[in-house]
Amino acid sequence: MRKYFYPILLVSFAAAVAALFVFRKPERIPQLKARHGDLAMGGEWVNTQSAVAGLLAKLRTNPNDTKSELLLAQAYMQEARVTGDHAYYDMAAMELLNNVTRKEPENFEALCCKASLNLTQHHFSEGLALAEEAVKLNPSNAFVYGLLCDANVELGRYAEAVRMADKMNTLRPDLRAYARVSYLREIHGNLPGAIEAMTMAAKAGFPGLEQTEWARIQLGHLYENTGDLQRAESQYKESLAERPGYSYALAGLGRVEKGRRNYPAAISYFQKARATVKDYAFADELTDLYRLNNEPAKAEEMAREAISMLASDAKEADDNELMGHYADRELAYAYLKTKELDKALEHAKIEYARRPDNIDVEETLAWVHYKRGEYAEAEKQMQRALRMKTKNPTLLCRAGLIATKTGHTAEGQALIREALNLNPYLSLDLADEGKKLLAVN
Repeated sequence: MRKYFYPILLVSFAAAVAALFVFRKPERIPQLKARHGDLAMGGEWVNTQSAVAGLLAKLRTNPNDTKSELLLAQAYMQEARVTGDHAYYDMAAMELLNNVTRKEPENFEALCCKASLNLTQHHFSEGLALAEEAVKLNPSNAFVYGLLCDANVELGRYAEAVRMADKMNTLRPDLRAYARVSYLREIHGNLPGAIEAMTMAAKAGFPGLEQTEWARIQLGHLYENTGDLQRAESQYKESLAERPGYSYALAGLGRVEKGRRNYPAAISYFQKARATVKDYAFADELTDLYRLNNEPAKAEEMAREAISMLASDAKEADDNELMGHYADRELAYAYLKTKELDKALEHAKIEYARRPDNIDVEETLAWVHYKRGEYAEAEKQMQRALRMKTKNPTLLCRAGLIATKTGHTAEGQALIREALNLNPYLSLDLADEGKKLLAVN
């Protein structure tokens, strides 16, 4: 019987291999989710559905079509921006991109897209590493320098970020390049220059496209920070005219009404924004507005909703090595609003450990220490946050409050006055605290 053993074994092995091919489940292709409400209106959604359907059909016919996988990933990255559903679409895009890079490890576009996704998810060090890998493959591409600029900004390497932005603008000055110049000018305290560059960005884009209207919203926000509510409102209304129902334009109008102390109108705008796009920031803003409108129960509900959304993102990041949004800085501020100061400090420290040189992170940790009454620690962090000479009114006012509490009264008052002169419509609780200190002294 022994002579039959090996032929039988070979036949069995061949049958097992054949079974793998016959019964193997086809590789799952992430699908497009339906849009709802205003997002489902207009030609953009029709075009998106048509384009995605075509790509899905190609991939069903040829699962190894890396070009279609890459285009589908890019479509899903854009859909995440439009809908705010990053939890689904970012993961879907990353699955597709990982398929591409497994087959083509040096696919430049795929590496750039993976870097961009990592930056979106606040995995800044990973995004930087991927962008550095990509730029070696194509050092003449403008987009990759934008990714390098963004990653270096978020990691607090501002001189290198400027260098990358300069390269990007030399290669291809366009909306994305001008927007990065604007942000860097803002960080360095040049608000007029930031407005100039963001105006160029908005004009460089095609009206109505999401990227163009995003730039217009950033321009409106810059006007807000300089106390020019009229120009800010004009930008938000223009954005809504070009892109009806755009949530971030609605939110901008909500902030304008908040600055005017018209809280019911502000609440209405944010409710409309929240109904369309998933963004914890809308619940966070509504927390403040309901408190200002003497609706504490609704304020608490919104605060808990914001924390729930952020905590879900954080859990996803903990459970998944490749994806998941790091949200510790945002959670620190959210817990301040519910007066859970220990949790606020815990998350501020986690974010600080991740990127200790970023001035926004330093400001966050300083403000948490201030709220806990730990003024010496707050001053230490705030001094680092001020090193770029940024003229953000919120930063300046917080720095002034901290300086006053640590006995540097003249310096503190000067900072508070500068903040209120820049933006008389500064966040009201912050402005009121600053005004009280000015009145006392």
